[in-house]
Amino acid sequence: MSHTELIRVRDVMKTEFDVVDGLATVADALRGMQYIETKALIVKRRDENDEYGIVELEDIATDVLAKNRSPDRVNVYEIMNKPLLGIDPQMDIRYCARMFERYRLNRAAVVENRDVIGIVSYADIVIKGMRQLIAGD
Repeated sequence: MSHTELIRVRDVMKTEFDVVDGLATVADALRGMQYIETKALIVKRRDENDEYGIVELEDIATDVLAKNRSPDRVNVYEIMNKPLLGIDPQMDIRYCARMFERYRLNRAAVVENRDVIGIVSYADIVIKGMRQLIAGD
């Protein structure tokens, strides 16, 4: 691996993702989900002083499916993680991987100027980022 080449989160993140209202039911959120490959939903802020939330498909599996709760009766806000941990788009993917390890994340929102601009995952870091590093050798 080249130590001089820098690959930033912006270079590997997914820029298409789903945004839902926290009052939506899990069933409605899943029905409206267009970007399943992100495996997450960003939960809108209620106003400019609020923070974004995130619901990963794993949250739905453990908090709804495994507990035999009806997705038509569970609201997104009940199972979301808020505030979400935002990743700076200028961060080196090596540091992003370290953050994922430290906070036990599989994916995170990429936040710039208090707005979510993408989602990055371990898969993005390895498949897109590591391929670029390897190709640079």
